[in-house]
Amino acid sequence: MRLRVSFRAFGCKLNQSESESVAAAFAAAGAETVPFGEPADVVVVNTCTVTGKAEQKARRELRSAAASWPEAAIIVTGCYDWFHSGHVRFFEEVSAHGDLYVVVGHDANIRLLKGEGHPLVPQEERRYVCGSIKHVKQALISTGAGWLDADPEIQRLKPDTYAVNEDGDKGGKREYCEKLGIEYLVLKRTPAPGLPKRTSTDLRGF
Repeated sequence: MRLRVSFRAFGCKLNQSESESVAAAFAAAGAETVPFGEPADVVVVNTCTVTGKAEQKARRELRSAAASWPEAAIIVTGCYDWFHSGHVRFFEEVSAHGDLYVVVGHDANIRLLKGEGHPLVPQEERRYVCGSIKHVKQALISTGAGWLDADPEIQRLKPDTYAVNEDGDKGGKREYCEKLGIEYLVLKRTPAPGLPKRTSTDLRGF
């Protein structure tokens, strides 16, 4: 069975030219090019956006493409201790890219990283809260240590993408994903329409 590939390019003429070159390389290898939006084994989205409007358009196209491969697995990690609407919004945006798995940090590791007094809520309760959100396919508790305490779970689930928000872009996660060949996705903190921006630091006050 031939590999099915689709392409979508945003931005300048260079992006268009690059996409055409990539398509030609796939074709030379025996792949079949299908219209963007149709089910495909590989979807190539080549973006170079400058304006906010262009970025929004690219995000819409990515969500559309995600519908073509619903089996894709996306993983997010965090303590999710002072849970708020910002977390729900993050889950909502990430779930547009595939099935969302949430790995909550275990109690001992959160104390190791953040000190005594953390977490406020025990790990089983945090896992239950995250797993109850409709955008989440499954919530688990990490079993590793340090900033990459979810490594055992990632090795087992083998996700296509590891998503973080801007605050979570640290601890060697980007390099870790490059090593494993996992897509690394960083999302901006964007509250849901009509809601204020929320952060755990602001809520707890320290």
